[in-house]
Amino acid sequence: MPKVIGLDYGSKRTGVAISDDRGMIASPLATIETVKILEYLVSLIQKEKVQIMVLGEAKRLNGQASAITEEQEKFAQKLRQKFPDVAIYRVNEMFTSKMAQQSLIMGGYKKAQRAEKGNLDMMSAAIILQSYLDQQS
Repeated sequence: MPKVIGLDYGSKRTGVAISDDRGMIASPLATIETVKILEYLVSLIQKEKVQIMVLGEAKRLNGQASAITEEQEKFAQKLRQKFPDVAIYRVNEMFTSKMAQQSLIMGGYKKAQRAEKGNLDMMSAAIILQSYLDQQS
């Protein structure tokens, strides 16, 4: 099965996660400055033969778009143009930051490590990706 990439898009940084070869387990991979993310993805998609990307979609509790939702949609359009052979799926990212913080605590990360935004971003990407993978099985 081809690998799947999960993305937690942010205006400054984007968390990246990748699935295992069987498409069952998501693992945090990297946090990349958003201005460099397309360049990074070109290399990653080619190297890992990725056919699916999952992008978090920010929504409020009432289901309406949040402040960053429009930016995320513009980013999704860029992804579709840059990678026409890669399927792009959106997954609600509600509470992923809180879940990522809990995962870091349970994973034994020290307080200073948890404070690094990059760790939180890539863990959030893994949660977004795992949500998608769980829906597929």
